[in-house]
Amino acid sequence: MSVGLRQALAALPLVAILRGLEPGNALAIGQVLIDSGFRIIEVPLNSPRPFESIALLAQAFSIRALVGAGTVLRTEDVARVKEAGGGLIVMPHGDAAIIREAKRLGLICTPGVATPTEGFAALDAGADGLKLFPAETMPPAAVKAWRAVLPPETLLLPVGGITPERMADYLAAGANGFGLGSALFAPTMTPEMVRERAQAFVAALGR
Repeated sequence: MSVGLRQALAALPLVAILRGLEPGNALAIGQVLIDSGFRIIEVPLNSPRPFESIALLAQAFSIRALVGAGTVLRTEDVARVKEAGGGLIVMPHGDAAIIREAKRLGLICTPGVATPTEGFAALDAGADGLKLFPAETMPPAAVKAWRAVLPPETLLLPVGGITPERMADYLAAGANGFGLGSALFAPTMTPEMVRERAQAFVAALGR
């Protein structure tokens, strides 16, 4: 795997979640994200032909970026992501079996968690970071409280409803990065529209 999670987040602490991406648009959308500084790209598996898009993105950008799958709900799909060239498994939940399978196959895994109990269980299963989901129900004060009890090296990534204006308070509370969904990408957007939104998020970080 060319790019690790911490390395990618250090370059830019933003994850592009491309729900609904069509394979025919994958390279154009991926290119504007890479040009904007993104180093983590996630294609949710409830997108059209997701493994095809993952393969295209991984082949084109895996030297510079961590490419993988989101909304992974079945353990058998972990191997399919790896076969497509993906290096990242993201889930909306904290299924320990999926986490363990991802780690067995040498992939990075950031499961979704909403309570400290789920967070500690996911870490015990081998999670590389925690997707705090949905972030709409977990304000910065909650992230600060989590940060006080979790191991200090734990990566916390709020996902859901994140806008450029909301990031600063989360970062001050101890967040390590963010997953960006519909505020960054929708299937109806042109690459130029995605570029504008991507650059707005990057600018909000002072990059």
